[in-house]
Amino acid sequence: MTTPIQNDRFLRALRREPLDRTPVWFMRQAGRYLPEYRATRARAGDFMSLCRNPELCAEVAMQPLERYDLDAAILFSDILTVPDAMGLGLSFAEGEGPRFADPIRDPRQIDKLPVPDPNVELRYVMDAVAAIKRALGRRIPLIGFAGSPWTLATYMIEGGGSKDFARAKALMYDAPDAMEALLAKLSAATSLYLQAQIEHGADAVMIFDTWGGALTPEAYVQFSLEPMAKIVAHLKRVAPTVPVVLFTKGGGQHLELMAETGCDGLGLDWTTDIGQARTRVGAHVALQGNLDPSILYASPERIRIEVAKVLQSFGNGSGHVFNLGHGITPGVHPDHAAAMVAAVRELSPAYHG
Repeated sequence: MTTPIQNDRFLRALRREPLDRTPVWFMRQAGRYLPEYRATRARAGDFMSLCRNPELCAEVAMQPLERYDLDAAILFSDILTVPDAMGLGLSFAEGEGPRFADPIRDPRQIDKLPVPDPNVELRYVMDAVAAIKRALGRRIPLIGFAGSPWTLATYMIEGGGSKDFARAKALMYDAPDAMEALLAKLSAATSLYLQAQIEHGADAVMIFDTWGGALTPEAYVQFSLEPMAKIVAHLKRVAPTVPVVLFTKGGGQHLELMAETGCDGLGLDWTTDIGQARTRVGAHVALQGNLDPSILYASPERIRIEVAKVLQSFGNGSGHVFNLGHGITPGVHPDHAAAMVAAVRELSPAYHG
């Protein structure tokens, strides 16, 4: 019989069960704002070498837990591991972000893309999940994650980051069948990837749709939401008790449609009022968010005020996982993240019980 997780507030919040306080974790909680992370990355040599070292991934994932009383850990990896395993040649230049050596420039390339076996080509990620799970013991849950098919496709087509997604949108509009073929392949690969993370110990999974908000409402449904819905449906077939969280940055207008996918939680960025979101979809899903990450540049006193506003907006009862509206930024002082966590722990019990 499996030993229960000692602190399962995060999982219970996603099930909208009664709690004594609001659980808190934050996106990119293991990252460049922490000096100990920067030291570990320097030891690894470069970012991808760090990602491919399961023991160092576990070390990094545990670092924020040594500083803060958080309610969940998250896999340390990158959203672009799946397209890298498809053979596109991922690299990271310091200060420049990700680059693919062999981006998609011709729709005919799509047919040749393999669907990687997560236990072969992405074994290093599965080993990292297992290593982090061992380091955690049964202390708190572990979150696995993947990028959404649309978000992955933008990087694969553009060759890296983009401000206007010109190549990706041109393919989407001029050759929608080719784009849908790419997204179908990415949906299949991501479904297997997240399933394997669950099999290796992830207690919940999250899909990061970083660039879905760049699409028109019609295009969002066809090219971003529907591929994610396929992944959710797959995961609910193979691991029905494992919570799935969807996060579309800039996706506040789509919450009702996102909730219909069968996911357990929706991540919100800071542009959506969490109280209004709860009114719209809170009877169907839990909500995660949504403090503006930039608030962590302010004073601890101001951070406490802004945390209080988010908690008050959500209101009484369970179904809220406190988080930032996007990832913590590298320039934030670690003590300011501590102030946020402390404020959630201090102020949230008043909304429970």
